Amino acid sequence: MKMSAALLPEFDQEMATTRRVLERVPDGNLGWKPHEKSMSLGRLASHIAELPAWVDTIIRQEEFDMAARRDGGAYKPQDLGSSREIVELFDSLIRKVRATLEAVEDQTLMQPWSLKNGDHTIFTLPRVAVLRTMVYSHIIHHRGQLSVYLRLNDVPLPSIYGPTADEGF
Repeated sequence: MKMSAALLPEFDQEMATTRRVLERVPDGNLGWKPHEKSMSLGRLASHIAELPAWVDTIIRQEEFDMAARRDGGAYKPQDLGSSREIVELFDSLIRKVRATLEAVEDQTLMQPWSLKNGDHTIFTLPRVAVLRTMVYSHIIHHRGQLSVYLRLNDVPLPSIYGPTADEGF
């Protein structure tokens, strides 16, 4: 069995759950923050929607240098203007990412990938481990934050790993 065949069921489950949470983002509260140092609700949801794009970076490049990004790199975070835009971006990236994951070879997944900050290497791991940490776990982490934001805004929460106080299965 290809390694991607083991990665895809988890990907499908977590992305479907994430989509359900993103669908609940209220358009009227995108600027809301629980704390001065926190991202706004809209920025957090936009960040979650953008995170699947990391799959292509991890699969197609050997490293990512955060210093290069700060010094004029092409990446610009998106602050999307509505829940619909957030879900549409997420859906479009999920389709592309799923195709990339289906096609990737085991040999590629086992090659090292590095996150750098200029001359400093933050970590080097096999690509498969980076996918699990920087994509899957990163999305799950921020999805948890977003569920708290939603609760604090009296938005009913969907089932994530089981029933919520707002709905059953």
